[in-house]
Formats: sequence, structure tokens, C-alpha cells
Amino acid sequence: MAQINSLLLEQVRDRFAQVDHCPQQGPRIFFENAGGALTLNTVVDTSQAYAAIPDNQGRENSGSHELVRVINKAKEDMAVFMNAPGGQFFVGESGTELLFRLIMNACLGAGAGVVLGSTLEHPATRSACDRWARISGQTHVLIPHDDATGTVTAEAYTAAVTPDTKVATILHTSPVTGMGVDVAAVSQAIRAVAPDCFIIVDGIQHAAHGRIDLTAYNVDGYVVSPYKVFSRHGYGVAWISGRLTGLEHNALIDGPADNWEMGTRDTGAYATMSDVVGYFEWLGSQVSDATDRRAKFVAAGEAIHAQEKALTDAMIHGTGNLPGLAEMEKVTILGGVDNPAREGLVSLRVAGVPSVDVVKQLNEQCIRTHLRKADHYSGNVLTPLGMDSCVRVSMCHYNSVAEVAQFLGAMKTIAA
Repeated sequence: MAQINSLLLEQVRDRFAQVDHCPQQGPRIFFENAGGALTLNTVVDTSQAYAAIPDNQGRENSGSHELVRVINKAKEDMAVFMNAPGGQFFVGESGTELLFRLIMNACLGAGAGVVLGSTLEHPATRSACDRWARISGQTHVLIPHDDATGTVTAEAYTAAVTPDTKVATILHTSPVTGMGVDVAAVSQAIRAVAPDCFIIVDGIQHAAHGRIDLTAYNVDGYVVSPYKVFSRHGYGVAWISGRLTGLEHNALIDGPADNWEMGTRDTGAYATMSDVVGYFEWLGSQVSDATDRRAKFVAAGEAIHAQEKALTDAMIHGTGNLPGLAEMEKVTILGGVDNPAREGLVSLRVAGVPSVDVVKQLNEQCIRTHLRKADHYSGNVLTPLGMDSCVRVSMCHYNSVAEVAQFLGAMKTIAA
């Protein structure tokens, strides 16, 4: 399989809006992808086109019929992209809202027992489980994640799951540490003890990195936020299994029993997901000889993983004559230096320099990163490490080693 070489990287970058500049700041390096990835140019065009359409779905006219076709195509596209085994895709207000809705209905429909999650998770799942377990008369149990590696293992779930575990949540990738979780292994560990458990996955941070396989995961819910996977703000996407679909949920009286969408949704939202899937398919065709559509998605995911590993390796171990973060005496890297679970993200601390100042100094050199504080979003990870904050440097496959080199040049001065 071919990698993302310099020629292909140029073609990749040409497909994204504002890849190297900000309308307000001017030229800049974008290492804030975990906060929201760059947007495909096709998504920008599609959003504008659909914003002009007055028609609704479900009407007896050609405009309405086209909207329904576009929605159905997007659902089919996402099913192949994520290798979905039946079930259904639908859109909602946001990834967070959809996680709350899936967890609410699973808790209310599962009966008394245990709701199981981990301390690694984003507050979207932790908060939803805390609230709806209490309302449903269930016990919410949180498995401690591993502070040293910044992830949680299947073995940790195995030690905690019981036959009365009715709902379980898994974070696919941490937005704080950048470390991935082996969802298939965790799901298998849960099902070995509680086969009928409703398993819901927060895939929001993972989706931009590709390599989604819902058949292999054997779960009941998977949620993404499109603005973190090359689309735009304003909606979320969920997949749910047939089992979860069948649970009682908010719906209109005498309306379709399986419908989980609330009101008329934006057809443009669905259309932009087809744009995203189309991009992954194009990339897969550039890095492999695959003709099968699903094989192209797999190839794209592998190429993205390889490119992002090259970027994080350069950032940690150095590139050219520039020392990497691991060689900078004052720098601490969350999750350790060599961590195979890392997905395109490096979070760090600089001894003697507040993280807020590191972010500010990098921004002054036109390098966009993000401050994570020990608040309700990140305190679950940072507080056990004795940190009040850290600097999150998040990359995506369209970033370059040249951009990493600029970052390391700036960090050499900041961490001197």
C-alpha cells in the first residue's frame, strides 16, 4: 500500500479549506484538529447549495424526491464507510446530544442493573450515564483508566463487568491524551459476561483517523461529530443497531415506529457526509489498487494512520537537525513517549512555563494549538496526573513534517 507522499499530500491539502491560513490571523499552522478538523472544499460548496433549497422531504414533487434520494444515498455511503451491520444512521443536534439520547433510551429500556464506563471518557458519556442511571434506578460504575498510558484496556473492563451490566460506554479515542481504545476487544470482554448489554461508543475523536468497523465492534451505538471529520458544525451523526432502534424512544404518536429523528432534518447535513465518505474513497484509491469500495476505505484509514504516526514520531523524536519533544528536558509528554495507542495527538507540559503561555507563544508564531485545563472536560485525566493544564497539539493526515519542524523550532525556544 502506498503512503501519503509529498505529491499526494499536496493534492490532499488542496481539497481542504483554509489549510494554511486563517481569515483573521493570516498564514498559520493548524494543530488544533481535535477541536475541529479542517473542512473539505466540497462540504463548503454543498452546504451553500442546500441552504438555498426551500423544499421539504416527503412531498410529492421532484425537488422533494431529490432530497430523499440524497438522504438515502448518504445513509448507504456511511453504512459502507463504517461497515455497519444493519441498524440505521440518523442525524441530530450534535454528537453530545446524540450520545445523551442513545444512553438515555438504553438506560430507560434496559431495566435495573449496572451502567459501566471508564474515567477516560468525555463528559458527554459520563454525564449522560450519571444522570440516566440515577433516573432508571441503576448503578453507574466507572473503571479507572491507566494514567501512565492514557487509555483503558479490555482487561480493565473484564475485571469490572458483571452479568447484570445492562449498559456500557466506550470512548474510542481520548481528546485529552490522544490515545485510542481497542473497541472490538472491550466489546468482546463485555459480551463474554453480559451478552445482552447495550454498548454505546463515543467515536467523536476517532472518526477523522478512519478505520471504523462497526461489524467488528459488535456494539449498539456509535456517534460522530461531523465538524471533527472534515464536515461542518451544526449536526451530529449516530448509528444504532436494530436492538437499540427497537427500544421505546421519543417519537410522534402514530408516526413510524423506527424513526429516531426529531423533526425535519437538514438534507445538506446528509449530503456533506456523502462528501466526507467520497473523500475517504478518493484517498483510498490513491494509496491502493483496491477496486472494492470498502477496501478503499480500509486503505485510506491505514494511510492516514501511517501519515499521522510519521508526524507524531517527528514531533516526539525530532526531524532534520531539530530535537524532538522527548529530547527537551523541561517537556513532559502525556501518555509517555512511545505509545502505540497514540492517534495523531501529543499533549504536553513545559516545566516552569504555564501551559496558557505556551499556547499563547505558539499562537504568536502562527501555530494554532489548544489549552486543556483540569475542568469538567479534562480534569478526569489531568487531575490524577497532578496537572492543572496541558497543551494539546493535534494533527491530521493533511499536516506536514515541515509544519512539525516549524513547531519544534518554536518549542526549542519556549522550552529552553
